[in-house]
Amino acid sequence: MNLNELTIKQASEMLDKGEVTSVELTKACLARIKEVDDKIKACLTVCEEEALEEARKADERRANGEKGGLLGVPYLCKDNILTRGVKTTASSKMLADYIAPFDATIVKKLKEVGAVLLGKTNLDEFAHGASTENSAFGATRNPWDITRVPGGSSGGSAAAVAADMCIFALGTDTGGSVRCPAAFCGTVGLKPTYGRGSRFGLISMTSSTDVPGPITKTVEDTAIVEKIIAGEDRLDATTVPAPVDDYEAELKKDLKGVKIGLPKEYFVSGTDKGVTEQIEKAIEKLKEMGAEFKEVSLPHTKYGIPVYYIITPSEVSSNLARFDGIKYGYSETKEQNGAHSLFDIYAKSRGKGFGPEVKRRIMLGTYALSAGYYDAYYLQAQKVRTKIKEEMDRVLEDVDCLLTPTSPHPAFKIGEQSADPLKMYLEDIFVTGASLAGLPAISVPCGFTKPEDGEIEMPVGMQLIAGRFKEGLLMRIGYNYESETKWHKKKPNI
Repeated sequence: MNLNELTIKQASEMLDKGEVTSVELTKACLARIKEVDDKIKACLTVCEEEALEEARKADERRANGEKGGLLGVPYLCKDNILTRGVKTTASSKMLADYIAPFDATIVKKLKEVGAVLLGKTNLDEFAHGASTENSAFGATRNPWDITRVPGGSSGGSAAAVAADMCIFALGTDTGGSVRCPAAFCGTVGLKPTYGRGSRFGLISMTSSTDVPGPITKTVEDTAIVEKIIAGEDRLDATTVPAPVDDYEAELKKDLKGVKIGLPKEYFVSGTDKGVTEQIEKAIEKLKEMGAEFKEVSLPHTKYGIPVYYIITPSEVSSNLARFDGIKYGYSETKEQNGAHSLFDIYAKSRGKGFGPEVKRRIMLGTYALSAGYYDAYYLQAQKVRTKIKEEMDRVLEDVDCLLTPTSPHPAFKIGEQSADPLKMYLEDIFVTGASLAGLPAISVPCGFTKPEDGEIEMPVGMQLIAGRFKEGLLMRIGYNYESETKWHKKKPNI
């Protein structure tokens, strides 16, 4: 096995025993990036010199007797998460040359335990999308089939993990942006409970649903990373002062007596036949392992997409108002293009700095928040959101978690849905519910299926949703399933 193919657990054990150094591990990942990223285009910035220096420091810490699960382990970071002294572009022309003056809290935490930052990954511009095609710097490609999307918006991170360009990666999930690419690329992706981890240093998209989460090769690795990045932060008032569980200890429990709900609204006609087959096989496997299943109903599920796509553009419209061509970011001035007034600077800077999907969401959100429409759209959407939350909370009192497909189909072709924004929005059909309710959810690889329009088998993801702060339960179920299957061990041929 090549060093870049190691999991966090494997790499950490080898580092502890002195069988490999962080510098060697980092060089292996950097070499892999150089080997395959021209095809995949997962990375926007690679910090080769800085990464090797961090790796040398990690080796020194180990030489002085320090040990740790992530000490000296190389990772990649989604490019809407601030990294001090390194470009943070959000894949937008608006921030093409922006260098962050401080680290996001989760990056700071990883730096403190000695994880090595390799660089920044591509995403849909400002995280607006489900395919990583909406980037000002070009689309990322799925390493299983480079004619297909990796999912979005954390597509660069998921593609990089799947292609072994790093040991793990960070993403953000607003309405499926970690789980969808994890499913499409055959990796594990966790969306923690809203408030479980700090959003300080994340470029805001939808402040009421944004959460940072890890994308890893195994559920065990997810437990290691989430333990580090979770927790209260005085710089983020939305974080909750609840103790962080020992997720690795939770993995050791079996599934006897675990009750899993199957929401009938998530098992509908229109879901790809191959996806349905793999999910049904996963359910049978979990039954063999002692889990109990019960059909449940979430009738408000059908309102998830329309509610999400009123609330999200509304918050996007508000959050992106700061990018006005004045304080930082792309700016059009009189000298450049005849901006003769303050309005001209705003209009020309935003007109050229933002891409089509960002503009679309700003216009939708501004309309929904405008006088005469606020009550009919935004306020009504928030009321229905409350119903969705209450409904999921009620069902989760009777079962320990819910099981659904992560996506209704495997990864689609690049460009296939670009001209149809509504069809692209429907990609989030199974993942928005947990986001709107603030619940934790994880996507775990559960098989492969051959798309109707292709010859290469593509990964399928199984989503598990639990009550607030029950990430440990999700990891326990995912880890037990993973231990009895080999889907996570398959590698793309690239």
